[in-house]
Amino acid sequence: MSEPAADVNEKGDSKKAQKKEAKKAEKAAKRAEHRANTDNAQENVNEEDVSQGKYGTLPLIRSDTNAVKRDFTYIKTLNKNLAGKVLWVRARLHTVRARGKQSFIVLRQHEYTVQAILNVSETVSKAMVKFSSNITKESIVDVEAQLAKVEAGVAGCTQQDVELVVSQIWVVSASAPQLPLQIEDASRPEKADDAEGLNIRVNQDTRLDNRVLDLRTPANQAIFRLEAGVCRLFRDTLTERGFTEIHTPKIISAASEGGANVFTVSYFKGSAYLAQSPQLYKQMAIAADFEKVFTVGAVFRAEDSNTHRHLTEFVGLDLEMAFKYHYHEVMLTIGDMFTAIFRGLRDQFAREIAIVGQQFAVEPFTFLDPPLVLSYDDGRAMLAAAGVEVGPEDDLSTPAEKLLGRLVKAKFDTDFYMLDKYPLAVRPFYTMPDPNDPKKSNSYDMFMRGEEILSGAQRIHDPELLSERAKHHGIDLQKIASYIDAFKYGCPPHAGGGIGMERVVMLYLGLDNIRKTSMFPRDPKRITP
Repeated sequence: MSEPAADVNEKGDSKKAQKKEAKKAEKAAKRAEHRANTDNAQENVNEEDVSQGKYGTLPLIRSDTNAVKRDFTYIKTLNKNLAGKVLWVRARLHTVRARGKQSFIVLRQHEYTVQAILNVSETVSKAMVKFSSNITKESIVDVEAQLAKVEAGVAGCTQQDVELVVSQIWVVSASAPQLPLQIEDASRPEKADDAEGLNIRVNQDTRLDNRVLDLRTPANQAIFRLEAGVCRLFRDTLTERGFTEIHTPKIISAASEGGANVFTVSYFKGSAYLAQSPQLYKQMAIAADFEKVFTVGAVFRAEDSNTHRHLTEFVGLDLEMAFKYHYHEVMLTIGDMFTAIFRGLRDQFAREIAIVGQQFAVEPFTFLDPPLVLSYDDGRAMLAAAGVEVGPEDDLSTPAEKLLGRLVKAKFDTDFYMLDKYPLAVRPFYTMPDPNDPKKSNSYDMFMRGEEILSGAQRIHDPELLSERAKHHGIDLQKIASYIDAFKYGCPPHAGGGIGMERVVMLYLGLDNIRKTSMFPRDPKRITP
């Protein structure tokens, strides 16, 4: 009885094994068929890639004289009048979004953006669309495209009434796939009412650690073009008034302000200092009969000041001028210069100011023509009326300066004013004492939005009085001997002032931190990048 049962089992097992083998064979056949179909499809793609030679990565540009030359068009010039034209654009890939058989790209040049689109068609292959959708953000690309009108408008781009229909796209310089900050995030408006943190912000340290990326935002592009405008207006205004631009040493033998806040540097077998100011050399130029001079250059201050308005290195806009009878001839010339700069910024940089205002809260800057001049005692009286007492020989504290700025704004409707006749005790050794009051000096400060942007005065041009004042301040006369000697051979009366460029731009725009207006800021905690 057992043998037939065994035979049945063997037959059953045999059938199961046959079925299992059949299934394996069927799966293997399907895999082989799939591979074959995939290979055939790939071959078909390669054969049917109608876009070959119209996309890819360009060889490294090494200034080859045989390279193909293209006539590029700037994004800011793209408009409906150019619709239908085929043109080339070189720009950064700002964003990219793939959707089915389409790829939507936003191209950026400075603060200008335009949408570019790739559609699978008889002339654009799937492979080309896929390639474009995989280009990393911030890469530099060359795009050939036909400009097309967009009736509905393109939201989020500066060029809203046109778009680029791409026929070629080439990567010129690829960006790394992982960015330490996103340009979109770094460009978002800073809203004071964002209590819940819904508006993504990039913090200041992240921005400054990755400054090259941060500087690509529209607001930063505008800030530094406006800053260049301040320098140009400064130069042009003074040049028109007969000033000569000079260039002064930044390595000096003695502290220019007589204080201890200097950087000491090794100088061969001895030591030297980085200049706190071009002050002494401006005066020497006046003694050398240049009469009116200005300079633009780096200034170094070894002050451990971690504030919103201090840097250890900044750009100084300095000027010095001989006068006939009264230092107000110089003070009012400087005031008129500032008025010219403010008017130039308002009239010539309205677009840049508006772009900065899209990200930061920018209040229009107000000024009077001619500018407002108050005496130091007038300022003290206004503060006293507001409940803040300042001694007749004391300097204004930062809170007092800001309060006075608000009081002046409320009373005179100006963000710029001058404060004249400071106490002698708070001014440098080379400041001329007031002839009618030994506790006062022929000196002045100028303010924007309640913060100092210029400190100036009549300089002592008599060597004996200058030596006397230097001794009073504890300065070693041997270290400034060449400076004092400059006045031994006759020197006209003169006055001037020094301006912090970054601070002027910060306060004109109403920004909250000077690091926003320094391209690569230096402060006690930062020396890179």
